[in-house]
Order: sequence, then C-alpha cells, then structure tokens
Amino acid sequence: MDSLPHDWFALLALAFTLGLKHGFDADHLATIDGLTRFNAGKRVARWCGFLFSLGHGMVVMAVAVGVGALARTWQVPQWVDDLGAWIAIGFLTALGVLNLAAVLSAKPHEVVRPVGLKGRLLGRFASTANPLLIALVGALFALSFDTMSQAALFALAGTQFGGVAHSALLGLLFMAGMMVTDGVNGLWIARLLRRADQLACVASRVMGLAVAGLSLLVAAHGVLKYFYPTVAGFGEGRELAFGLIVVAVLAISFLAATLLARTTASAQI
Repeated sequence: MDSLPHDWFALLALAFTLGLKHGFDADHLATIDGLTRFNAGKRVARWCGFLFSLGHGMVVMAVAVGVGALARTWQVPQWVDDLGAWIAIGFLTALGVLNLAAVLSAKPHEVVRPVGLKGRLLGRFASTANPLLIALVGALFALSFDTMSQAALFALAGTQFGGVAHSALLGLLFMAGMMVTDGVNGLWIARLLRRADQLACVASRVMGLAVAGLSLLVAAHGVLKYFYPTVAGFGEGRELAFGLIVVAVLAISFLAATLLARTTASAQI
C-alpha cells in the first residue's frame, strides 16, 4: 500500500496500466486462444477476448466496491501481502516454465498455444459460442487469489482519496485496461486462425517466448524484492514505469511476431 502513488492521477494511470498488463496473463491468453479457436469461422470469434475480459472485469469491480465499503473498519493483515507475493511468484514461475517448454517442444509446422494453469482446471468451460457464457468464463477466472488481492489493493487505495466511488473508478480503469489487451489479443488470434500458415507458426513462437521470459523475470524480481530491501526500495514510486515497460515489451512482441512472420512467409514465396 505504501509503495502505491500518493497522487490521484498517477494512481489512476497505474490502475489502467496494470489492467493492460493483467490482460497479458498466460491464463488469459490461453483461454482466449481456446475460445477463439472453438468459435473459428463465427462472428463471435473476434469478440472472445473482449467478452472474456468484460466478465473478468465485472468481478474485479464487485470486489473493489465491496472491499472499499469495508475498508474503513477492516485492516488487511501483513501476512496476506506476504502470502499473495509468494503465490504470485509461484504462479509466474510455473507459467514461465510451461510456456517455454511449449515453445521448445512444438514441431516446426505447429502453432504454439499459450499455456495457463487455471485454464487446465476450467478449460472445459471454454467450449461455448454464447456471448454471455464467454463472459461467465471470464468471471470464473477472476475467482482467484491474485485477481482478488489486486482488486482489493486498489479498493483500499481508493478509500484514501474519498471512499467507495474512488475504489470503483480504480476498478473500472483496471477493467478497461484489461479489456483493451484481451480484446486486441482475441482479434489477433482470430486473424491468425484464418491464416493457418507459416505466419501463425512464427508469430505464436515469438509471443510464447515473450510471455515465458517476462513471467520468469517478474517472478525473479519478486524474489529479489522480498529478500533484498535495496531492490524493494528501488522499485518504490516506479510501479507505473515498470508496468509500462512490461506492456511495451509485450506490445512490441506482438508487432515483431507479425512482421517476422510476414518476412518469413514472403521469403518462401
């Protein structure tokens, strides 16, 4: 809490940026990939990412408003922050290793599909073409410690600036950022599915490596921050910059994947 920006507009920007970053979560990518593939050829395919993040964001909003209403009478114990940090580190490490293994084990002609942990448990719900059910899948994926803790953190921060309305606005901006990322991802996957060729194979490998690499780097940073106060001190006040760097790296990876794939495809003609 103390490391969050104390300026309201900086906090708003951070909420939106972390929403963009959250949309690149491997579980989001894997589930949107599955939903889009299931609906390939249908009009709803290009909207799967947007609908998924809409349902996901509604849960975030509900948690932000609920925690914001209780914040004046409830103090979050320190052990919750510690537990949340180690759960995040464990998940990021596992996701990084699994996605790296997926890239390395894929055959040359295969499209690499992103790997998620929650997707393995809730993957059977990803076989639907109903827009409401797609949004419901997103809502189910929000019922996790990492998403809940992040929503609660912004809710508590929002109460310092006025109350429940501020908490709701932070949750709304987090949701908006996530919808931008997931919406673009759904459109991108739908486009690749229409081109099941070398472009899709190369692009999927670039994105797989980017997601794996960033997951492992963020996990390593979390470990260093926990054990070395100087690392934690360096990061204070720079959360927005770090979030923008992560989003920028992944966005550049999207562009690089497309450009590299087109170059490869052109060279083979």
